[in-house]
Amino acid sequence: MNAIETTILSIILMIALGYVLKRIDFLSEKDIDPFNKIVMYILLPCMIFHALYNSNLASIPNLGILPLVILSSSVITGIVSYFILKQLKLDDRTLWSVLVTVMIANTGFMGYPVTLGIFGQEGFLRAIFCDIATLCTFLLLSFILIMKFGGTIKTAIKKIAFFPPLWAVIFGLILNFVNIPIGPVLDNTINYLGQGAIPLIMVTLGLSIDFSALSRSKSMIVFTSIMKLAFFPLVAFFVAGYLGLVNLESTISIVEAAMPSGMMSLLLAITYKLDYELTSDCILINTVISLITLPVIISIL
Repeated sequence: MNAIETTILSIILMIALGYVLKRIDFLSEKDIDPFNKIVMYILLPCMIFHALYNSNLASIPNLGILPLVILSSSVITGIVSYFILKQLKLDDRTLWSVLVTVMIANTGFMGYPVTLGIFGQEGFLRAIFCDIATLCTFLLLSFILIMKFGGTIKTAIKKIAFFPPLWAVIFGLILNFVNIPIGPVLDNTINYLGQGAIPLIMVTLGLSIDFSALSRSKSMIVFTSIMKLAFFPLVAFFVAGYLGLVNLESTISIVEAAMPSGMMSLLLAITYKLDYELTSDCILINTVISLITLPVIISIL
């Protein structure tokens, strides 16, 4: 069994564990929110900080190109999806509920475990830089939705400014560059906390799975799955080639582009009063489908 099969099967088992725990009423959907807060505010920032702080950043010029691949792919996928959805005569709230789903990739919650498991720390480091593009996409969509449905620019900026993984990136890079020691005790503590991120993320994904969504939002689920899991990474493939990326940089950028829709899409849908149930359905089902498409794309690369 190769690294791809081992990693994907491990992820499937952890997600399945969450789903089973929900089915036997050991955990419930009410646990999703506190689990997500623990991951977002503690475990994931520790995981990101530890990886950056302990990495060799000599290749930082090449890594800085990676966000461009994801951001360009997101914008192109969004524009193409917009014109297709316009032909379907959808109302604006439904249209944007779908658009946020196809434009935001799960480069963090899903991308980190996959890249770390298959490509190791070198792959994970590159995934972090890809995830920066997701933050940019989130901010871009926030501004668009503010103009479209109301809200304040201050609120959008505040959501990014107080996003813990962003500060983990900033502090990890700064302390690495200036070579500030944090001591073995703090380093070990951060490492131990970071190691808890992946299993809790996967179990939480299992808790969120609801197969009734297949019948409730079937047509849009099919559309978002095609655009997010096939078209998005295809665009990334051509963008990465155009930018001259090769080897691991090219592979990781395409793999990250192939991730399912990110949970930040749901945050936008809820914040701007879109059809968040539709967004949620699309995210959950194409996350399940990605467990099939990801191994195929990775094996091709």
